[in-house]
Amino acid sequence: MKDLRHRVHLDLVPYPGAGQAAEVARLRALGATPADVGQRDVPWVVLADPEGNEFCVLAPV
Repeated sequence: MKDLRHRVHLDLVPYPGAGQAAEVARLRALGATPADVGQRDVPWVVLADPEGNEFCVLAPV
């Protein structure tokens, strides 16, 4: 079977007032882990779900 990782990439934006750090903490409590995809100094946080699919948590706008 083909590796189906990276078929979809999600960029999540917390509700205004929620804050990026709070959303990252909430997602980590649900099982997400930090992921290194080669990003350097960027304003978003890259996480992976328990199956290894990466997604980004952006700063609220």
